[in-house]
Amino acid sequence: MKKLLILVIITATSLASCVELLDKTDPTATSFVEFFNDEEDLRRVVYSSYLDVFTNPGVHQTLFYMEEGKSDNAYSRVDGHHHQRIANGNINSTTQAFLYYYELQMKHLGRLNTFVANADIPYVEDEAVRTKYKSILEALRVWHYFKLTFRWGDVPFHLQPADLVDALQPITPKEEILDQLFPLADDIAARLPADEYTSDKYMFNRYSFKAMTMRFALYNERYELAARLAKEIMDSNKYELYPDYGDLFQYEGASTNNEVIVHFDRQSHGNRATNSFRDLGPHYRTGNGQSYLVPLKSLVDAYWTLQGRPIANCPLHTKEEYELNPNLNRDPRYEHSIMGQGDDFYGEPIDIYNSNNPMYFENQRASKSGYWFKKYVSEADAFRSGGNFDFGLLRYAEVLLTYAEAKIMLNDIDDLALEAINLVRERAGLDMAVADVTGPGYANFSQEDWIQLIRNERRVEFAGEGLRYDDIIRWEIADEVLNQPALGHTRMENGEMVSLKIEDRSFQPHNYRWPFHENSLRVEPGLDQNPGY
Repeated sequence: MKKLLILVIITATSLASCVELLDKTDPTATSFVEFFNDEEDLRRVVYSSYLDVFTNPGVHQTLFYMEEGKSDNAYSRVDGHHHQRIANGNINSTTQAFLYYYELQMKHLGRLNTFVANADIPYVEDEAVRTKYKSILEALRVWHYFKLTFRWGDVPFHLQPADLVDALQPITPKEEILDQLFPLADDIAARLPADEYTSDKYMFNRYSFKAMTMRFALYNERYELAARLAKEIMDSNKYELYPDYGDLFQYEGASTNNEVIVHFDRQSHGNRATNSFRDLGPHYRTGNGQSYLVPLKSLVDAYWTLQGRPIANCPLHTKEEYELNPNLNRDPRYEHSIMGQGDDFYGEPIDIYNSNNPMYFENQRASKSGYWFKKYVSEADAFRSGGNFDFGLLRYAEVLLTYAEAKIMLNDIDDLALEAINLVRERAGLDMAVADVTGPGYANFSQEDWIQLIRNERRVEFAGEGLRYDDIIRWEIADEVLNQPALGHTRMENGEMVSLKIEDRSFQPHNYRWPFHENSLRVEPGLDQNPGY
């Protein structure tokens, strides 16, 4: 029972753990009436709540790009990061990952319920200020519930600080929760400022929260809502595609673009150093690359050709030729996102089969697949202890592809949906003489053809950005793509194509929902275990 109280009854005393972050004007304050004296007090509360979402850039369990390790896009080499075990299916209701993620969400929701319930303390006299920060806190709470329901389905649902009676109540069905969340999200968005903040830009404004709501409307098959929200963001004319896809994920464009809508910038996590080179990059000489997350052959083969055709359906080269040479006539997003055998790094060719090469695949800190992500990996960080990247958690490209996917799923493909796909493809550098989806080659596409196209477009556009696992779960294709071995680089040996093998993987039908950990079931009697566990 004590643990239950910790998880769901978070009161004002929880602020004691945030002394460094909140640094109260009156350090002796013991109530919210004393604490909320001015706008800066509210801002610090909101900031600390964003730290709950973003955590420290060194926490691999929650870093957005590490989420790729749960999917068929990538391999996460450290079991303790939790992604590897979820991807290979070696999971049950005692797997630590599910206790970690569930407790994290419930702790954050408990804090937010307490903050929201006290945000109208009248000592902050400016009602507009109170409304803004309270709305941001409410938006964060909605976001947490979106994530919680997407992973576990039916969960405890409270919009007020919970007491013992509340904590013992049965869980609420997912659809019932969503039926409350989506109208609530509309109301919250209307109360948020329309423009991005000059500072604190990581905080939700009207359109960034609409974009986050749009994402989960799509995830939950509420396609009319997803299309409407995407269209509202498009019509706002506040965002646009950055012209250079590769620079968008390097220092040249990471913090100077108008494409990122939801920001994970350095200000959002106390200006701590970022570690994307260490996490994703290769170990080079004395460099600090750890290859914690590396791409798989499955992702490499998913990059279609320069003309926008699948590699198995291109008259210019055979599928075998494409598999053996990923740089051959490929979608330019490949070379901006992934590097491997034969490519150059820091002025030296990568040779994963040469034991004298620092990127030799059997080295302790090497890539087991023979590939590395290039996104967020700058050679400028090769010999530094950390970097200073500004990351984007949701980009305008996702708005465009969400509109297109929603209209495809509604079987109501309009000119705007086709234009949205073309904008993303053209920015990527595809040969639009062939890849233009309004062209004759697409005139006879069925709905299923469009579905396959938009799904692959999302996969390569957002490779390495943490969206793939959610996609294969919502499309219900995880039992297909995660029931195959995780493979790496492919080459010819004795006349046969041979791929590096990393591990076998398994995904059972009941894995589409995560289990509640046995500890959670013991301390929360209102929980019902998801089927199959």
